[in-house]
Amino acid sequence: MKRFSMALSVPEILAWILHENFRLGTYLSAYSPGLNLIEILWRQMKYTWLPLSAYLSFERLCEEVHRLLGGYGTDHAINFE
Repeated sequence: MKRFSMALSVPEILAWILHENFRLGTYLSAYSPGLNLIEILWRQMKYTWLPLSAYLSFERLCEEVHRLLGGYGTDHAINFE
């Protein structure tokens, strides 16, 4: 199995992954919400960070989403440990 060094670029890593998966006959799903970073972020916001009062109106929801996204990385972060 080939090992990656930190010197490889993202396109090189993706090319290797695709080559290895297709060579081994691994099925790659067209929709993988567990691998899509925006899906992971939205799930965290929706189920953990958004207060229930955010759903009282569309305007309130927009305000809360903007507030959360503005504080992402300082006030809120996702820990993948």
